[in-house]
Amino acid sequence: MARTLQLSLPQPRTWGGRRAGAGRKVTPGRRPGVPHRTRPAHIAAYPVHVTLRSGPTVRCLRCARVFPAVRRALAAASHGGFRIVHFSVRDDHLHVIVEADDTRALGRGLRGLAICVARAVNCALGRCGAVWGDRYHARALTSPRAVRHAIAYVLLNRRKHCAGERGLDPCSSAAAQGSCDGVATSISPGPTPERALDAHAGTRVK
Repeated sequence: MARTLQLSLPQPRTWGGRRAGAGRKVTPGRRPGVPHRTRPAHIAAYPVHVTLRSGPTVRCLRCARVFPAVRRALAAASHGGFRIVHFSVRDDHLHVIVEADDTRALGRGLRGLAICVARAVNCALGRCGAVWGDRYHARALTSPRAVRHAIAYVLLNRRKHCAGERGLDPCSSAAAQGSCDGVATSISPGPTPERALDAHAGTRVK
């Protein structure tokens, strides 16, 4: 009679799969990137504060040669289902507050925005290649307080980066008088940022 052999259980894996400490490590001194996670569904009643950061080779979004092209790209990226309400351009990143009709409109609008601005920057600088260094960061503004704080952060962002700065930032929508699909198309002297802020303090979130 043949003897029955008992097979041993397979050894647990020691490589692959989800585990603590897995993945690419953050480079010392470098800002952590935006996680590659599924983005939450968008609710049309909530505006969204979006930040786009440029790569290490593009640090001049505010310069006289580039900013006019960036402003035109912002106007071109805004349409019926996706509206850019406020913006602020820094040397190496861009803040926008947007509204969108649904999740699909938000995703398509932000992809179109990133492409339009990247093409405008490359054209203005006479270069080719990637402009953005990471995925966009987005935060839904789910209360009137959050909306007001986001508007203050965007319109007064120059003061965060340049201590002692006062007055309107010419590279933002703070001093805008005209509009094109919700985006400022002209920069001219106007009220102080604080008064511009008070004008939006009554923004309602349904």
